[in-house]
Amino acid sequence: MKKRLKGLALLLCLGTLLYSCTVGDMERMGNLLTGGASGSLTEEEVIMGLTEALRTGAERAVKKAGEENGYWADGAIRIPLPPMIRKAENLLKMAGFGSRVEEFHRSMNRAAEKAAPLALDVFWDVIRGMTFSDAWGILNGGDRAATDYFKSKSYDRLSSLLKPLVRKAMSEVGVTAYYQDIETKIRTLPVQILDEDLDSYVTGRALDGLFLLLAREEEKIRKDPAARTSDILRRVFGNL
Repeated sequence: MKKRLKGLALLLCLGTLLYSCTVGDMERMGNLLTGGASGSLTEEEVIMGLTEALRTGAERAVKKAGEENGYWADGAIRIPLPPMIRKAENLLKMAGFGSRVEEFHRSMNRAAEKAAPLALDVFWDVIRGMTFSDAWGILNGGDRAATDYFKSKSYDRLSSLLKPLVRKAMSEVGVTAYYQDIETKIRTLPVQILDEDLDSYVTGRALDGLFLLLAREEEKIRKDPAARTSDILRRVFGNL
């Protein structure tokens, strides 16, 4: 049985086009599948461990992003003002529009928080389509291997899905009205008007923030035993 699984490890390495396998990689995969120093793991358990890691990371990231102030209170993912408004920000404040700019800025992040939870269904589809070769590449990859996998498989679909939802959320929380007021005021100021697609801007920044949160959660699972909250996570990632 061990010989068959070692052979499977070799075949997976030779047949995987997306990832390169070294001799060390083959040994590590063989150890995972045949036991190594910490008890045997089956192919199914490796898949289960990676699936749970992806689900856990995705759920935590989406939950964080979708909380009130999930974007706004985190400087690393807070959506900044669009370039046109940043360029005119000082003049807007001098013209008495400072509070309006602040309301717009906060509401833009609120719209991202409302839209973020809808990413989970797309992430589940990505997980369901994962192969064993994908799983091994993620398991054996760098600190962001799972995040990069999610991003490569879901970014375009998420962008198409979230953009109309961001537009709707922006209308509900007042972003659109604030933006129209500010844009009208900017046209009276001595600055160049830039043509900006606010829907695309907020959607893109919202996704950037979501994947950053996902990368944080992935790093915790890989490096912090306390973040491995189930037996299968402890067994799979404890073997690395």
